[in-house]
Amino acid sequence: QTNVLGMVLPSNSPGVHTLWMPVIPLQIGLVLKPGPQEPWTPYRMYEAFAQAGVPREVFCVYPGGPECGAAVLETCNRAMIFGGIPTVERYHGNPRVQAHGPGFSKILFGDDMVDQWEKYIDLMAESVFANSGRSCISCSGIWASRHTEEIAEALAKRLGPIAPLPMNDPKSPLAAFTVPGAAKAVNAQIEELVKAPGVTEVSVKYRNGDRHVAHERYDFLRPTVIHCTSTEPTIANTEYMFPFVSVVKCEQKDMLSKIGGTLVASCLTKDEKWSQQLLDATNIDRLNIGEVKTIQLHWMQPHEGNIIDFLFRARAFQNSAPPSH
Repeated sequence: QTNVLGMVLPSNSPGVHTLWMPVIPLQIGLVLKPGPQEPWTPYRMYEAFAQAGVPREVFCVYPGGPECGAAVLETCNRAMIFGGIPTVERYHGNPRVQAHGPGFSKILFGDDMVDQWEKYIDLMAESVFANSGRSCISCSGIWASRHTEEIAEALAKRLGPIAPLPMNDPKSPLAAFTVPGAAKAVNAQIEELVKAPGVTEVSVKYRNGDRHVAHERYDFLRPTVIHCTSTEPTIANTEYMFPFVSVVKCEQKDMLSKIGGTLVASCLTKDEKWSQQLLDATNIDRLNIGEVKTIQLHWMQPHEGNIIDFLFRARAFQNSAPPSH
């Protein structure tokens, strides 16, 4: 379908760059427009492939602003872009562009297993905190019909005390915000959203300080755990690029109609009827049934389709008449 794939890349996580690696052995050219805050990973990968013997002519790195990304999308017959909901909506139905949007990834407790929630606190905490909560596969919502207050309390006790360390510290647990004003704006939005009825920030009592930690050239946002008594508040289904999770009270029978689009859903249940409903759900891209963290991926099962299907199509071919029937 194309001789070049354009990639308008994000800045949130190095993991997304594995998506374009198969293009090299497929012998299709690459045009890489790095994320504005993190051009280093694609550049390092470009150099590594070049030093391994891949000709530099087959792929190019073009750092730049939004106008550079727009040019890549206009000139390449196939392109990928990463962004928010407006980006996904803008390119919906455009066969030339594959838009990767937010994750809104979640852990869903079935009624048959929610009473054992304490067994899964490690699974929940790691799903929220891994990669500093910056991935689309990071858990931003935990939904259950009961015990939500206790779950939120336990997570807040685990994650709330985590504080930033200098960025050059090998034990630094949190990723910094480097865009001026971004962390401050996110913090202000959260402060406004937690004022809604039925919303409580549970982590505040374990944090011993402000969520927003400002430095001269960068900022941090500390882990935040919210409890929602229903699915109605906006913050019940929101995600941010730091360890943030809303623990939401919702009846099992209503979950699939309320969760909205969900990139990864890790569902803790042995209920066969509900498991079948989960399998039938069209709003979940990657379904885990059982003790699987949202961040644990099987690379042979890409949740947004195989790149082969985007770059190639099947067609019929014959160079002689078919045998008679």
